[in-house]
Amino acid sequence: MRKLYFLVVLFSATLFAQETKETNAVDVTFLRGNVLPHTDDLYHLVTGHPEGVMINFSKQTHGSKEWHKIFGYPDYGAYFLYQDFKNEILGKSYAAGMHYDFYFLNRNLVFKLAQGIAITTNPHDKETNSKNSAFGSKLLGNTNFGLTYKKDYLVDNFGLQAGILFTHFSNGRMKAPNSGINTYSLSVGVNYNFEEKVKREKDTAKVDLTFKEPIRYNIILRTGVNESPIIGSGQHAFYHLGFYADKRLNRKSAVQLGSELFLSNFFKDFIKYQSVAYPEKNLDPNTDFKRVGVFVGYELFINKISLEGQVGYYVYQPYKYNIPVYDRVGMKYYFNKKIFTGLSIKTHGFLAEAMEFAIGVRL
Repeated sequence: MRKLYFLVVLFSATLFAQETKETNAVDVTFLRGNVLPHTDDLYHLVTGHPEGVMINFSKQTHGSKEWHKIFGYPDYGAYFLYQDFKNEILGKSYAAGMHYDFYFLNRNLVFKLAQGIAITTNPHDKETNSKNSAFGSKLLGNTNFGLTYKKDYLVDNFGLQAGILFTHFSNGRMKAPNSGINTYSLSVGVNYNFEEKVKREKDTAKVDLTFKEPIRYNIILRTGVNESPIIGSGQHAFYHLGFYADKRLNRKSAVQLGSELFLSNFFKDFIKYQSVAYPEKNLDPNTDFKRVGVFVGYELFINKISLEGQVGYYVYQPYKYNIPVYDRVGMKYYFNKKIFTGLSIKTHGFLAEAMEFAIGVRL
C-alpha cells in the first residue's frame, strides 16, 4: 500500500505542478444511500443507509493546454471522502486521492471520476471482528464515479449541486477476506469559486482530433502481493507479464490487443490445500499454477495520464478456480513517450484478484 500511496501522491503532484492559467474552486457534498451486496456473505452487513461527506478541491481549465479544449474544459484536483457505513462491523472509512470532472449540457451536467486510497476503522480480525468479510486490511483502494447537476454563481461565488455517486472500497485481495463494499448515494452540496466567473468566448475553431501514429508495441510488468481466499494463508508476490500492441484512433483514444502470463504464487499453496481439503475433486497437488490470457483493451489519453480498461480470456488455465473471463481497469502515467507506470485492479466480475502496480515501455 506504500507503493499505492506514492503513486497517488505522484499523480496529484504532477497535476498541480502544471503551469496553466487555471482558476480554483471547492465543493462540499453530503451523501446518503445504500450498500449494493454483490455476494451472499455481504447481506448481514446491510443494516442501514450509509452517509458521508465528499470535499473536492479543483483546478478549472480554460484552454491553455490542448487537452483542455479536447475534453470540454474539465476540472481536476484532489478529493477527500468520509463514509459511515451505518454498521458496527464495517465501521467508517476515510479516503483521499485525485479526481476529474467532465462537463456536458452547457456545463450543467458533470461526470466525476475519482480514485485514491482509503483507511477503514474496523477491518477484519479473527478475534474481534470476524464477521467483516468485506475488508481484510486497514488500507484500501477507493474508486468513485457519479453524475451531478451543477449550477455555479447562484449567490455571488456560491452555487448548488445534486446528483448520484457510486463508491467502491476494496484492497484488491492483498489480504483476505476482500469482498469489498459498493454503495450508491444521492448527493447534494454547495460549491464555491475563488475567482470571479471567467467569460469563455465561443471558440469557432474546430478541435483537430486527427492523430496519426504507427502501431506501438508495449511490454508491461504488473506486480504486488495478494492472498488466497483462505483467511490467514499468507501473502505472496505475483508477477503479471504482458505484451500488447496499441493503435491510436485519434487524439483521445487507442485500442489494444495482447497477451499476458500470470504467475500468481498464492495458487501453489492454494492448489495443495484444495487437493487435501476436497479429495472428491481428484485435484493433482502438482497442477500447474500458471495462466496465460489474451485480451482486448481501450485507452483514453487525457494529458500525461490515461485511463485504461481491458477484457481478457484465459487460453491456458490448468487449475480452473475462477471463471475464464477477467477484466481490468486502471490508470497510467507517462513519464515520457516511452516509459509509463500505472495502477490497476484485476477482477473476475465483481471479485477482485489483484491490485497491480505497473511499469512499462511503449516502443
